[in-house]
Amino acid sequence: MSLENNTNTNSTFNMISGTSMSCPHLSGVAALLKSVHPDCSPAAIKSAIMTTADVLNLESNLIEDETYLPANVSATGAGHVNPSKANDPGLIYDTEPSDYLAYLCGLNYTDEQVGIFLQHKANCLLITSILEGQLNYPAFSIQVRYNSTPQVYSRTAMNVGQANSTYRIEIDSPPFLDEKVEPATLGFFQVKQKLSYQVTFTPLATRPSTTFNQGSLRWISEKHIVRSPIAVRFLIF
Repeated sequence: MSLENNTNTNSTFNMISGTSMSCPHLSGVAALLKSVHPDCSPAAIKSAIMTTADVLNLESNLIEDETYLPANVSATGAGHVNPSKANDPGLIYDTEPSDYLAYLCGLNYTDEQVGIFLQHKANCLLITSILEGQLNYPAFSIQVRYNSTPQVYSRTAMNVGQANSTYRIEIDSPPFLDEKVEPATLGFFQVKQKLSYQVTFTPLATRPSTTFNQGSLRWISEKHIVRSPIAVRFLIF
């Protein structure tokens, strides 16, 4: 609610919401994390913010939208930023510019254009292109047809928590979609160790009643919960 044009008020505050307001707040959080962890890449900082975000409000209920109903992932994104948790995320999903080579080539950019991004020469003829869902991103956004073949995605997590730590998977599968993660546990023995896992999404034979669903997967240790949101668009025609 904006009070800019209201002259008949004694109120001394103004409440504004939206992406234009969240951007400077998140930029400040990113700057704080960079000051504490100067060696972290932008992707690592983004991962820390996303995987530790809160999905419950202060009353321990699901975050609501403007209609006072539980907001979906399109409205909340990964959730409400929690700077304290982001400072100690446990695991991160890091990426380097070179990791985007296969994706950029798949977008049919020229070798010269891809080279601008990577700051070195590229030859897309030698690269097997990938879809955006295959990038090492701390979330999953996929598009499937019901009763179709499974889709498999890979992720690589880096341990930035305790040297010896074990994480177990907990899955909140989106409706009309079966989800399997292999391996089901990740055992780390040192800091900055990287381990990979695969997620298989299998559309069920039942025709979805909606075109959009959501879920999540969580890697849980004794001290950390690393959550990745899942957004699914069903092609039902």
